[in-house]
Amino acid sequence: MDIVFTSLILLLTVALSGVLMGLLPIALPKPLVQIAIGAGLALPGFGLHVSLDPELFFVLFIPPLLFADGWRMPRREFRRLGVPIAALALGLVMVTVVLVGYFVHWMIPAVPLAAGFALGAVLSPTDAVAVSAISGGAPFPPRLLHILQGEALMNDASGLVALRFAIAAALTGSFSLADATLSFVLIAAGGLATGVGLAWSFSQVRRYLTRWRADDTSSHVALLMLIPFAAYLLGESLGVSGILSAVAAGMTLNSVNTLRGELATRMQTNSLWSILEFVFNGIVFVLLGLQMPKILGHASDSMREIGDGGWWHLGLFIAAITGVLLVTRYLWIWVLLRLMLLRARLKNRDTPRLSTRIIAITTLAGVRGAITLAAVLSLPLAVEDGTAFPARGVLVFIAAGVILTSLTLGSLCLPPLLRSVKLPDDDPRAREERHARTQAAREAIKALEAEQKRHTQDAEDPDSTLHAEVSARVMAGYKPRLDPDNDAEDSRRIRRGFDIEKQLRLTALRAEREELYRLRQNADINDETLRRILADLDLTEASLLGPTHRH
Repeated sequence: MDIVFTSLILLLTVALSGVLMGLLPIALPKPLVQIAIGAGLALPGFGLHVSLDPELFFVLFIPPLLFADGWRMPRREFRRLGVPIAALALGLVMVTVVLVGYFVHWMIPAVPLAAGFALGAVLSPTDAVAVSAISGGAPFPPRLLHILQGEALMNDASGLVALRFAIAAALTGSFSLADATLSFVLIAAGGLATGVGLAWSFSQVRRYLTRWRADDTSSHVALLMLIPFAAYLLGESLGVSGILSAVAAGMTLNSVNTLRGELATRMQTNSLWSILEFVFNGIVFVLLGLQMPKILGHASDSMREIGDGGWWHLGLFIAAITGVLLVTRYLWIWVLLRLMLLRARLKNRDTPRLSTRIIAITTLAGVRGAITLAAVLSLPLAVEDGTAFPARGVLVFIAAGVILTSLTLGSLCLPPLLRSVKLPDDDPRAREERHARTQAAREAIKALEAEQKRHTQDAEDPDSTLHAEVSARVMAGYKPRLDPDNDAEDSRRIRRGFDIEKQLRLTALRAEREELYRLRQNADINDETLRRILADLDLTEASLLGPTHRH
């Protein structure tokens, strides 16, 4: 009963957090509000205590959120921006682990080097969800947003794999770079292969079930909801990266168009994912806040682990490590952009001016979130000889402090920086969407003309004249959409005209949808554009079909 009661409180807290934000005199990012609410619930007045089990946290919350991010990640942009994404998600993670490890060991000699590397691995993953929440509604440049999304997708896995090796080194006292590199490649490649294989198998099974008319929408949506958990658990059971497996599963299912042509399943899935993401993201930040009073309460014990010192020492450690993270990220991005500009010059391409503001935005967008807290709480309590894990309390406190500091800095600095960025007057995404809509409308008109011609040639069709009239009216909606007067007087003729119009509109909508998938397949548009237009088409088709046909 306690579990049910606690779960209901968490759900209520998440639901009310948005209402509370509207009542505040100043605008605050939702993650900070939810963390503050969670911390308030853990105070003695309320006394809500939830022990964050890292293993359960990773299984329950991380797979669906990363799966959804992988599903939404535009495939074209991920492929085109693969170099900067890999440089941030892999190269920057490794540099961060090494620099933070040595810096922590130098600053706090009581922390062994392996434990310092563990803290660096914990602090290396970024949180794209938190970034979008603290931006204050200011739009990110599209290219930068896709890079940040791709980085957050991949660096969770690279950071956690690095954490695994750092913990092993701390427990055993030995470390082999060659063995670690080989294991890293095998774990990452195995995770990706597991996710791809599972998603592809699921899509094939669904295809056969649909062919056999076993196409119950609710059942298929429920099965789809289980895929991220299955991918994560299968990857972990095989000894590879479960996180990368969940990410790969989401991207693969998006690529194979497993919901293509299935209106009800697609609409229900999109609606359910939106709700689940809102609830899960909110619970993650509330849980993070619930841990804060306990972590702060053990601050004195944490200081005794490393010698004498007061609270200000811990604050100094947090500020110094946050500074190292920001400087490292800034310099890495600066060098990366320099190399990309040099490459463009060598290929005689246009090279835009290096923007310090964009580098600063990208740096501050590297906020830490729930995965960092769950990762640091997963540090073992003891090493192999039974002694306590070195300075574990200090590492937990520092990680929690860095999370709050990065969120606060981001929420204060990102919105004004983003508002000062001059975006092009004609947003490339809007231009691409207009092009896609135009192409889809052309294909719809072609399909309508072919349908009209077929009925006109059929001399025995009693509705051929009516069909021609309705076809012209439907096509008028595409060039541009008009609503011609209907002077028909016979009620039967009017009803028949509506039926023909519905069928023609459905024919046109399906032609639009096929053209959109072709454009996406040829990389003329990306997945984001496809989803926006499909949402409009799905709603239109649903209104034409009526509730009795949506199954």
